[in-house]
Amino acid sequence: MCRGRLSSRIRCGNRILPKGYAVTANLMPASVPKPADDAELRASHREDQRRLSARYLQRLHWSREQLDVERRRRLRELVAVARERSPWHRRRLARFEAAALHEGELSQLPVMTKEDVMANFDDIVTDRRLTLSRVETHLAGLDATPRYLLERYQPVVSGGSSGVRGVFVYDWRGWASCYAGVFRYFTRDFTARPISLAVVAAGSAAHVSRAILHTFSDPATIRIHPVPITLPTRQIVSGLNDIQPEALVTYPSGLVQLVEAARAGELMIAPRCIITAGEPLTAELRRTAQSVFDARVLNWWVRTEAGPMGIGCGHGPWMHLSDDLIIVEPVDEDGRAVPAGVRSAKVLLTVLYNHALPLIRYELSDEVTVLEQECPCGSRHTLIEDVQGRRDDSFSYDGVVVHPHVFRSILGRARGIIEYRVIQTERGARIEIRGDADHLELRSQLTGALTSLGVEDPDISIATASAFERQPTGKIKRFIALSN
Repeated sequence: MCRGRLSSRIRCGNRILPKGYAVTANLMPASVPKPADDAELRASHREDQRRLSARYLQRLHWSREQLDVERRRRLRELVAVARERSPWHRRRLARFEAAALHEGELSQLPVMTKEDVMANFDDIVTDRRLTLSRVETHLAGLDATPRYLLERYQPVVSGGSSGVRGVFVYDWRGWASCYAGVFRYFTRDFTARPISLAVVAAGSAAHVSRAILHTFSDPATIRIHPVPITLPTRQIVSGLNDIQPEALVTYPSGLVQLVEAARAGELMIAPRCIITAGEPLTAELRRTAQSVFDARVLNWWVRTEAGPMGIGCGHGPWMHLSDDLIIVEPVDEDGRAVPAGVRSAKVLLTVLYNHALPLIRYELSDEVTVLEQECPCGSRHTLIEDVQGRRDDSFSYDGVVVHPHVFRSILGRARGIIEYRVIQTERGARIEIRGDADHLELRSQLTGALTSLGVEDPDISIATASAFERQPTGKIKRFIALSN
């Protein structure tokens, strides 16, 4: 038990907490201790994360009623903090009473966008010291190692794959919650410790995947081995052969490389579990990887802005929404709620666990389909299908808008295609694929689909590619419009 006045230093076990430390029942600080360096900060943060992870793991067994109560409590807390500490949200939410707000009233709140965040950053954050200029200077000064800002915040940057770059900040508790939410299904199923986990993803300290693993990698529980995906494939393969991971995290495009290396006899690892995130996972790639590695393949929907949006548990080709940490509203083009079983045009996201930069009904272009069934794993968190793309990948031809699902529905059904890229041309598209497929049949189907939508005399070309260029995040952009 921690005791003391907020105006003086407090002893909490072996930890000396500084002046201004707000003591709470779960020991998650409003301001953190001030040790000498980032290494000591990380050690303190890992201690808080372990405590939080144990609680979040229990929530996988909560009933829907328990989850609803927690969401309502957290929503009211978030709105109260946003109104009190964020000038932008104070104006935006002035007519809403936080203490009585419930989830059914969310549709009455205005929508916010990434453009809003970047244009109003200094007024949205809840700590006036967190100016965009200060955060950008911090990010620009990072080398290969992430560092805390003001000894309690973690800034990260999105890749800008939608065309708009975004800068976001997590507070101390929010950063720990992000990690705990991402890994709880994984740690539930991997009961033996420690676990060897290789992460083939972004190597930049400014990106969420690299930064959060640096903070919370703990040799006693999960030994995390980061492998930058921007390395030459032979170096990635050599590194993984040395690591011999029990589990592997990578982008689907990275998994394609690893499948090919394993088939060629170059990659010799036997992971029990493979996790993909950051890009759409095709059914063909899932089947191929499961066969080649004899391992479960899970899919995670993780966003820079919110961390664990949807997490695959391994009991089916679906994901669980993190119902205690976020609220996801699947909506159509006009912002109206869509029912279960219907693919949304976009989602509106409310992040309940991070108060540094409150995101309340924040618009994302990801397309989501909610499932009504229950999962055999026992979790009552909402199920969704794998997220297969974004509506902002649409192409336009003389006023005819072609949704990316037109291409995805055909290319995704073609057995043998494990990866593809669609590049818009003046009268159609150039399709680049990796894998085996009937080019004539694909061209016929795609031409017919575009013609039926009103595209005049569409021209489709299909070629086999050996590799695709990566963005700075290490991801691959699947749909490239003429304007890009």
